[in-house]
Amino acid sequence: IGILPQYKGTMMHDAFGTYPRYTEATHALCHAHHLRDLKGFIEQGHTWAKRMTTFLLSAKQVVEQHSGFLPEEEAKRWERVYDRILAKAQHRLEGMTPLPKKALSFIRRLQKRKEEALRFLREAHVPFDNNQAERDLRMVKVKENISGTFRQETFAQSFCIARSIVSTLTKHEKNVWDSLCLLLTGETIDRVLSAT
Repeated sequence: IGILPQYKGTMMHDAFGTYPRYTEATHALCHAHHLRDLKGFIEQGHTWAKRMTTFLLSAKQVVEQHSGFLPEEEAKRWERVYDRILAKAQHRLEGMTPLPKKALSFIRRLQKRKEEALRFLREAHVPFDNNQAERDLRMVKVKENISGTFRQETFAQSFCIARSIVSTLTKHEKNVWDSLCLLLTGETIDRVLSAT
């Protein structure tokens, strides 16, 4: 619908093959997707997957402790560990028979797209995963599954506005009911969000 080709912010995704065509945006990879893949590799007996899982979760924790991003030297140190884990995994996988193509493809993607995978280390606005975005969209899908489609576009717009307001209030840790009551009496969203 023409949104993604114009988007100039950071686009976080699962590395699906079409996303790199959106060249106006900066890209970051979602680690929730990686952790799901790694869990599958661990279940298949790949020890490198356990190390990568530990690395990702530890990096996430350290970034959170540093208010959302790491100093450059610290980020470089984490990058070196990332490179070592992947290099050892690639070496081990390439020596296996039969060749574990899916695991090897996963490793090569993480190597090739290292900057996108580790962007969360350096940029505070880039989260570890896109779970929040998926949660924000989930209610629309739930509505569609339960009630079907909207009868008119204005109903869909009203639903999206209401969901957006509720989501914003929740993220700002506001009491949703009390805040909605204030909004319905004419209070502005900015005042509701700034109120203690």
